[in-house]
Amino acid sequence: MKKLIFLLPVAIIAFSFTTSDKPMGLNIGDVAPDFTAKNQSNKDISLKTLLQSGSVVLLFYRGEWCPYCNRQLKALEDSLTFIKAKGANIIAVSPEKTENIYKTVEKTKATYHIVTDEQSLIMKAYKVAYELDEKTTEKYKGYGINLVERNGTNGNNLPVPAVYIINKEGKVTYRYFDSNYKNRASVKEILKNL
Repeated sequence: MKKLIFLLPVAIIAFSFTTSDKPMGLNIGDVAPDFTAKNQSNKDISLKTLLQSGSVVLLFYRGEWCPYCNRQLKALEDSLTFIKAKGANIIAVSPEKTENIYKTVEKTKATYHIVTDEQSLIMKAYKVAYELDEKTTEKYKGYGINLVERNGTNGNNLPVPAVYIINKEGKVTYRYFDSNYKNRASVKEILKNL
């Protein structure tokens, strides 16, 4: 019951953008920027290298504290066999520090690659990064979510929870981008587009 009480207030917090900092995301047909980052096993993961073996489902999530993120990550883990059968790999990207990535793995049992985006470089390259406004940041703190402590150098930067499918040629073939963090791409939709 205590967990449920904690999640409900978090669920009602919304965020807003000013017109100048609103992330737009990549579009279908765009070349996906290459990156290398450390995964939960402390191994360097390169998008370019993974694309040599097939498509990549690249998703951005806000953090281990986000119940919507955890549900999505768990659903992907539960359907990983189907995704791999289509020849695809998954990379999940978070602004959180490495120790919080481990908490995500604990909660979701994820066995696919989860990487920390130090200095928000991947989020910025994929045009999903935004800085949470001060008012919302303070609300989050009231619920025990201190983003500066959780994200380290990424501070109050979060991603729009976007999903991209990138083909072997490095082009975006599918995009799910919704600034409402409650809305997520379904596994069924991802599988249909692989």
